[in-house]
Amino acid sequence: MDFSLFFVGTAGSIPTARRGLPAVLLRRGGDRILFDCGEGTQRQLVSSVGLTELTEVFLTHFHADHWLGLPGLLKTFDLRARERPLAIYAPPGLRELLTTALRAAGRVRFELDMVELEPGDVLERDGYRIAPVPVNHRGPAFGYVIYEDERPGQFDPHEAVRLGLTHGPEFGRVQRGETVRGVRPEQVMGPPRPGRKVVISGDTAPCETVRIAAHRSDVLIHEATFAQDERDRAAETFHSTAAQAAALAREAEVTMLALTHFSTRHPVALLRDEARAIFRGTVLPRDFDTIEIPFPERGEPQLVRWGEGRGLDVEDGAAASEPLRGPTS
Repeated sequence: MDFSLFFVGTAGSIPTARRGLPAVLLRRGGDRILFDCGEGTQRQLVSSVGLTELTEVFLTHFHADHWLGLPGLLKTFDLRARERPLAIYAPPGLRELLTTALRAAGRVRFELDMVELEPGDVLERDGYRIAPVPVNHRGPAFGYVIYEDERPGQFDPHEAVRLGLTHGPEFGRVQRGETVRGVRPEQVMGPPRPGRKVVISGDTAPCETVRIAAHRSDVLIHEATFAQDERDRAAETFHSTAAQAAALAREAEVTMLALTHFSTRHPVALLRDEARAIFRGTVLPRDFDTIEIPFPERGEPQLVRWGEGRGLDVEDGAAASEPLRGPTS
């Protein structure tokens, strides 16, 4: 099953000509889940992959750059005669905020379910789960961990034949967990294989909750608002430097670190260099870039640049398609 992260907006606080405000679209099978919805998010989507029929929306916190695009997005869905209910998840305070915002945007005629999450909540989905992660920012704030269920181990057809099973329905039955003609599944199936895992930090100072949640994740999306020479300013504002995000990724043994929430005060190339000096598996997505996440046995996550094959410039001196490079020691 496909699993990807589409970067709708990668700026922090202030949009630029190249970067919109924070939003990430997670695509898994037919699910389309939006994490944060900065001002202009619907325009960014229309300009790239299209304004898809979102399954759910998750907000990390209530600073304006992370949610101001939501009222307009909801109104557009209403004008397009959306009928499917839409659930929006966020820290406590969501209902009051969105009720006030919708007074300005106008009514929406589809069902809107506003869910205020608490630490420890786990949302069960078809084959995966989503859980909020408390982070260290001003006001109520969450990151999110998205993790798939374990998958059955690899089936060994040669061992199955050796034990007396025949090709066809018997193979299928034993793979579904049945004992067939005395052959138990564990005799012909390898150990369970882990599903894929993604963590989205939202805005935060470096914190232990994110490090624990991100342990051995396939992709960690972490904010990198400041360069290292402004680490004191980062601490004062409860943000992170690129180097701090890289150190956390290395400690958490993640496969790929994707930095976002870039400030206009720092060249992105500087943040890239500071992070990769600590964790080589760091990428810095541009707006409309995608990270494809295959199952581990099929390869590593891959950053695919939006400009690839479109004749567009690729900024920051990065290759059009960046393969993963492993962490430094």
